[in-house]
Amino acid sequence: MPIYAYKCSACGFAKDALQKMSDAPLTVCPACGASAFEKQVTAAGFQLKGSGWYVTDFRDGGGKKSEPATSTASGESSSSSSTTTTTAAPSPAAAPAAPAPAPAAPSGD
Repeated sequence: MPIYAYKCSACGFAKDALQKMSDAPLTVCPACGASAFEKQVTAAGFQLKGSGWYVTDFRDGGGKKSEPATSTASGESSSSSSTTTTTAAPSPAAAPAAPAPAPAAPSGD
């Protein structure tokens, strides 16, 4: 059941109330008896419990990483025991390469 925050606009009394979503909102202030008790807009606070989702799940940015299959020139997968090395793609934030210098003009006398 959610907890709703209420505040009286007449006297300023504030109270949190545990209510079902289908319950009617409170309207009468328990402190002053005025009908100025209003539900406040607050941030939703909830916590997932149980044996499912945890903060530490998906910290690595996805699931298991699979290695790409290597293949030979004929299209068959390689079954040799050699190791393959992979190189990382350049970062998109890397500085662009400097342009090549212009060729020198031939000197003709």
